[in-house]
Amino acid sequence: MKKRIVSGVLAATMVASLAACGSSKTAETTAAPATTAAAAEETTAAAEESKEAEETTAAAEEAADGDYKVNEAAAADPAVTLTMAEVNPLEGTICGQMDTKFKEAVEAISGGSITIDLQASGVLGAEQDVLDSMLGGGGDIDMSRISAFALTSYGASKSVLLSLPYVFESREHFWNFVNSDLGTEILNESEEAGVGIKGLFYGEEGFRHFFTVESKPVSSVADLKNMKIRVSNDPIMQKMVSALGANPASVSMTELYSALQTNTVDGAGQPIANYASNRFDEVGPNLTLDGHTLGAIEVVISDDSWNNKLTDNQRDVITEASKIASEYCHKIAAETEDKVLEELKGRGCNVIEVADKSEWEAACQPITDEYATGDLKDTLDQIKALA
Repeated sequence: MKKRIVSGVLAATMVASLAACGSSKTAETTAAPATTAAAAEETTAAAEESKEAEETTAAAEEAADGDYKVNEAAAADPAVTLTMAEVNPLEGTICGQMDTKFKEAVEAISGGSITIDLQASGVLGAEQDVLDSMLGGGGDIDMSRISAFALTSYGASKSVLLSLPYVFESREHFWNFVNSDLGTEILNESEEAGVGIKGLFYGEEGFRHFFTVESKPVSSVADLKNMKIRVSNDPIMQKMVSALGANPASVSMTELYSALQTNTVDGAGQPIANYASNRFDEVGPNLTLDGHTLGAIEVVISDDSWNNKLTDNQRDVITEASKIASEYCHKIAAETEDKVLEELKGRGCNVIEVADKSEWEAACQPITDEYATGDLKDTLDQIKALA
């Protein structure tokens, strides 16, 4: 009897176990299609996001060629004029072409409701003067094209990394940064820090190179020793020149030509297109392609102008035109520089190639170590990883 009971219990247990197994398999089988469906949804969503990003880029590239679609809502808004400052000439410079494209795009897409009054060649003052005017309130300047480092003294601490020597290995390295989340984070830093300035978009004006007067060509770090090299008021640039053995000299851009002509300074540093457009090769015909920094630039607008002068529709126009201008800069930068370099050679410029930059980089490393500490060191590592 006991055997029968035990056997019955065992049989019942086995049946229950089999039923449980069957139930489990059924549940698994039921769950599998659900998991597959969820994965399919995620894949579809990712594909849609990718397609949307591609379409946005394609639209920006198409518009960069001059094909604009009018924002009808913005076109019906009250007319407004925004004054924009540029320290360089518009003709022949990368930033000048980028500014011009931005102006063209804004005015076309807005249907004429926004006019960009683009004032170039430093007529509104040096970058620092322009920023002071924009931040001081009550000024007439709404927007400006500035060097990325210019905002560091106003509290945008991460921007300092963009002006450190030998951060970017190539143009594409820089544009990888521009199109990354980190690039957006640093562009938005001034606005989020409450500086009073909103970053609209990035551009670049090429790598900066040293150029010197005729009697003092430079092909190595040793050749710079005790030379008087004009630099901007950026402390990093001043320390870099000192680290390379030269003496930094403070001279405004508007006075640089005459300073070279009279040997007040022995040289300076500029991107190739700016060097040519300012005719510096006439008084500083030795161009050393050391590429110590990339001319990372931003176009910015004051918070007051952004919030109080523009409608929502017009802000949409500015945002769209910003993407177009940035893409245009990416498109024309290298070809413009290559063309200008050949023209310089034709004008008799002594172009000195630097095949090995290791001694230049080593001399400048202490500057990077000084500025890139703590969280900034981590951010710099992230930038370098985008190469």
